[in-house]
Amino acid sequence: MGVVVLGACAIWSLITAATHDGRPEGVLLAVLAVGAGYAAGRICGALLPVAAPCAGALAGLGLTVSLPHLSPGPEIVAPLGYEGATAALLTLSAGAACCAAWSAGAPALRHALRVLAAGIAVTAAVLGSVGGFVACTAVLLCSLAAGRMRRRGLGLVGLALFAALVTGLTWAVAGNAVPDGLEVSLEGQLTQNRIGLWHDALHMARGEAALGVGPGRFGELSTTATRTLLSDGKPHSAPLQQAAEQGIVGVALLATAFCWVLYALWRTGRPTPVALTAGTALTALAVIACVGNALSFTTVSAGAGLLAGLATARPFAEEPPGHERDVRPRGDRLTS
Repeated sequence: MGVVVLGACAIWSLITAATHDGRPEGVLLAVLAVGAGYAAGRICGALLPVAAPCAGALAGLGLTVSLPHLSPGPEIVAPLGYEGATAALLTLSAGAACCAAWSAGAPALRHALRVLAAGIAVTAAVLGSVGGFVACTAVLLCSLAAGRMRRRGLGLVGLALFAALVTGLTWAVAGNAVPDGLEVSLEGQLTQNRIGLWHDALHMARGEAALGVGPGRFGELSTTATRTLLSDGKPHSAPLQQAAEQGIVGVALLATAFCWVLYALWRTGRPTPVALTAGTALTALAVIACVGNALSFTTVSAGAGLLAGLATARPFAEEPPGHERDVRPRGDRLTS
């Protein structure tokens, strides 16, 4: 199913690009990054269920701290994209650390990995990423709460509804469909420039609802983007960018990809806390992508695929010898 969804995303980007002379390279690179990350996560998670997510968490933390273009700093004039990438990568790292904690058998190792997740949240605060700090803290708290849940389905449905609510709010802001007081408050948090980009994206989506204006063409058609100094030519909202550049089908494919990940987490044979922790981290990423440009960074796309693969991989050590793998969930109880 995942191959079909990602393949459809790639094919549709080529169709819309051919129709409007667009540039689908960015979309194709993101699809490739997600697919490669997911495959690597399935392999590494099956071989090293604790070490692999721990290494992924440390790698994400190291990349965020070491790469100047992922950390907020004085050289960043327009931080709309880089701040989102920083928050997203740290959130995925915290999710990987919490997944490793639930996969660990020794209590001391579990505590150490949770301390690592808390340290990632502190790092986000030190770097000045308020969104990253909030998201990492939410992932850690939800991961601890997931240990008390016996049924993962209800939790995953709640995550899907929350992501849909944030997407709907983003769409409402773009269409001036929110109360004036709320809109003024959101402008203070999101900046008037970003909301102007959202208005332009929704206007394009209404004008070309079927096919969009073509991948990579938002920057040259957006009035706000052309008037912005050092604009990156993106609306800084994944759903609105899909709607503007690839039409309603592009939005449906993006939503389908997210739902596929949640479905894979529901079907995985890993313990419920692992599935819910990864689902929380990926939902936090979806929220960040609704109001930022995080998915335009290859490291973030690959990291999302890697976390999904790690959380859905079934370690070889858990398979009884001489028995075939059962693709259904093995029950929602904790394993030690």
